[in-house]
Amino acid sequence: QVQLVESGGGLVQAGGSLTLSCAASGRSFSSYAMGWFRQAPGKEREFVAAISRSGSSTNYADSVKGRFTISRDNAKNTFYLQMSSLKPEDTAVYYCAADPRRTVFVIKNASGYDYWGQGTQVTVSS
Repeated sequence: QVQLVESGGGLVQAGGSLTLSCAASGRSFSSYAMGWFRQAPGKEREFVAAISRSGSSTNYADSVKGRFTISRDNAKNTFYLQMSSLKPEDTAVYYCAADPRRTVFVIKNASGYDYWGQGTQVTVSS
C-alpha cells in the first residue's frame, strides 16, 4: 500500500505556471505507475497525465499536451506535474494516483488506479 500527498496548488493568472508535487510513502514508489487526474465543479474526474514506473513512458490528455509535463524522481519518492500556459478551464482539484499493475505502459482510466491523494486546488483566473 502507498500513501499519497499532493502539494503545490494555488491561485495563478491565466498564462502562468504551477508545479504540483505528489509525495509517496509506504511500499516502494518505483513499483507504481503514477497518474494525475482533475475534477472541476459539476464535472466528472478526468485524466490529465500518467507516467510509467521507470519514467520511460508518459501519456497526456489532449487538452494539456504541450503545456503540462509529468515527471518522477524515484529516489525522492515524488512525482510532479509542471503546468504552464494555464487557462481558466484548467481550474480544478488535482489528484495524484498510483497504479500497482502496469509495468511498462500507462492507462488513462481512473479505475486502474488503486491509491489516491486528497487533492490540491488549482485556480486559474482570467
